[in-house]
Amino acid sequence: MVVDEVERQALDAVFHALADSTRRDIVVRTLRDEYSVSALSRLYPMTFAAVQKHVAVLERAALVTKRRSGREQLVTGNVDTVRRAARLLDQLELVWRDRMDRFGDVLAEDPNPGEPA
Repeated sequence: MVVDEVERQALDAVFHALADSTRRDIVVRTLRDEYSVSALSRLYPMTFAAVQKHVAVLERAALVTKRRSGREQLVTGNVDTVRRAARLLDQLELVWRDRMDRFGDVLAEDPNPGEPA
């Protein structure tokens, strides 16, 4: 599993963004429906500016996109980035499963080959 430097940095940004529960909630909501930043800010016990900062972190990580509609900024989740992160987690699980399979093989080996059991 080789990840080039650009991809590594992109995935680092994704997992950093997802480390915060408010940002994870914003991603879930915006994957379901488009929200204005104003509407999002009414959902959380924080200032509009704080929600804007969370959205900016998510946008830099490509987890959401923003577009202007009149005076509002509309936020939509980016399922492609979520899928990319999921693929990495799937690859890590495969590495772990392979290790467990090899561990099982070692345990199944006869410690004293050639000797009667």
